[in-house]
Amino acid sequence: MSRNNRPQKLTWRDYLVQALVLVAVSALLVVVMPRGTRASMHTDVGRPWPYSLLIAPFDFPIFKTDAQIQHERDSIKDIYEPYFALLPEVEGQQVARFKADFRQRHSNKLPYAYRSYVEEKLHAVYARGLIGSEDKARVIGDSTQRIRIFEGSEMKTSLPVTTLLTEKTAYEFLLSVGDSSDINRQKLQRMDLTRFLRPNLSYDSIKSKDYWEDLNRSLSPSSGMVLAGEKIIDRGDIVDEATYQKLESYERATAARGQTGQEQHLIILGQVMYVIIIIACLTMYFHLFRMDYIVSLRSTLLIIVMLLAFPAMTAFLVRHTLLSVYIIPYAMVPVFIRVFMDSRTAFTAHAATIMLSAVSLKYPLEFIATEMVAGMVAIYSLRELSERSQIIRTAILVTLSAWTVFMSIELMHGGVPGGDSVRGIDWDIYKHIFVSGLLLLFAYPLMAALERMFGFTSNVTLVELSNINRPLLHRLSEVAPGTFQHSMQVSNLAAEVALKIGAKSQLVRTGALYHDIGKIYNPPFFTENQAGGINPHDSLDPRESARIIIRHVAEGEALADKHQLPHIIREFITTHHGHGLVKYFYITYKNKYPDREVNESDFTYPGHNPTTTEQAILMMADAVEASSRSLKEYTEQSIGELVDRIIDSQVQEGFFTECPITFLDIKTAKDVFKEKLKIIYHTRISYPTLKTDTIATTATLLESKANS
Repeated sequence: MSRNNRPQKLTWRDYLVQALVLVAVSALLVVVMPRGTRASMHTDVGRPWPYSLLIAPFDFPIFKTDAQIQHERDSIKDIYEPYFALLPEVEGQQVARFKADFRQRHSNKLPYAYRSYVEEKLHAVYARGLIGSEDKARVIGDSTQRIRIFEGSEMKTSLPVTTLLTEKTAYEFLLSVGDSSDINRQKLQRMDLTRFLRPNLSYDSIKSKDYWEDLNRSLSPSSGMVLAGEKIIDRGDIVDEATYQKLESYERATAARGQTGQEQHLIILGQVMYVIIIIACLTMYFHLFRMDYIVSLRSTLLIIVMLLAFPAMTAFLVRHTLLSVYIIPYAMVPVFIRVFMDSRTAFTAHAATIMLSAVSLKYPLEFIATEMVAGMVAIYSLRELSERSQIIRTAILVTLSAWTVFMSIELMHGGVPGGDSVRGIDWDIYKHIFVSGLLLLFAYPLMAALERMFGFTSNVTLVELSNINRPLLHRLSEVAPGTFQHSMQVSNLAAEVALKIGAKSQLVRTGALYHDIGKIYNPPFFTENQAGGINPHDSLDPRESARIIIRHVAEGEALADKHQLPHIIREFITTHHGHGLVKYFYITYKNKYPDREVNESDFTYPGHNPTTTEQAILMMADAVEASSRSLKEYTEQSIGELVDRIIDSQVQEGFFTECPITFLDIKTAKDVFKEKLKIIYHTRISYPTLKTDTIATTATLLESKANS
């Protein structure tokens, strides 16, 4: 069992909440998943088919491409003839009006030849066909070649558009007298012949629309059929234009079939089962190895956000066919969880996220392999995040590893060296992976947002807090220099122990620097800050002295709140003395007043005992370092006995019963403390002094050499 997986007392309500969370997360994931439109990874004409043999599972048509359909629609325009109704009465009416007008206005001025000429021209105009200007513009704009003429319900003829006249061209036709010497053009113009030009062809929108729709209905969306059981393509076959059209048709047919009620329900059922299995496996991991994360709301929320965000982004890109899914920086998942939790949880959560995202893809092999390796590289490269440059290094390593994995799969599926490039390699994917690596750099600013949102504390924040030039630590070094030096020593000792037993060294190092900040308020009352042999406790009652000593914990917590230190650092202030006694003053009081009943609460620290391995390490380091200053001599035996006595006493008093530290960890801590204290308090070698006669002899020799 993991040291962080101590048994938790879970009630039936806790299990009910976990079940409801499991159902809610699963439901949200199923909602965002695409149905019937999964992406087929990357299939291009001229490349080998990298997947397994594909056999048609059902009959489906080979759909024409958009270009083919557009070409056929363009060809329809060449044969399309809109309908125009012939109005025969217009010709008779306008010719009769002209005759009457000529008798009244021009018979006494112009010879009869003008009347015959105009009548003949009017009959010719209406015989060719006279249409309105708007109708002529419509047929010209539609690139129409001919129009159909009907009278009543009877089809009359089909006329070329080029022969049709408008009022303007018809008037020019009337005035075109040619070489005739009998008719004068100027006289014709004075007759105002435009009054007798009215369209005798009227556009029929209903008949024309029906005819256009009939032509479009005659177009077939397919150019053949693929029968069930027919081979479409096999691994290694080159995808040509015809095969690519079959593959596209298969995708469309599959999507269309998936829209039926029964199959839609089966798809949803499969997605629900798949998601529940993945989430249940992840939950079992936490129950087996990290129960502490289950009871931590912030850890649970972070995992849920990761599980929902990245599959949702994947489904969005697939549903809307915007970009390749490789542009999404999936490596952010293990980066965040590794920084805020641990490596094993980071890998498990990353694997679950990739498996949930892969559901949206048609051929997920390359995706799963590439992103899993990228995630493992991210975890390995961020074992201890303490500098911004580490994120840059991680982004570079993740990009290179993803490129390598994807290329290896491409080569296995038919990419072979040829010329200056590699045939069959989809270079767009490599560009998307590169962009994903750039997006991974945003993990650093996002990390700060997640810290505030979920209340985590990253190693970067811990490193920043451990800067001794920060206002609070700088004030401690000025006001209570002895306490500051003590904190520095405790920090080094505790960090060394944490490294040896696999605990969080940076966390305990930073916590140790702040554990005694409450001593800022009354530094002379603490031994390490006393100078000249003056001890203010000599004039105080032991109970009052105990209250002053105990108060540094509460005052430290108040300072931590004032300076907005993370809660995890505040806990080191609360637990570094646990719920123990101020033994010195407790014993002093009992010795001074043997007949009085002692109220132990007057001598007991208000904090609780350590609940984490790091807090236990700090408690041991603090007690050992402080006690080591009281040794009269520093020998291997005295240091060893001191360390054993202090830590064994803490174990016996039950200070570590609520934290996951083991006896092996405690033994290792003892060994580290002994070794480090021997180095710290090792006395220098005493150099021998020269005797008086030796000094005189040496001086005489030097003088004789100088004279010679």
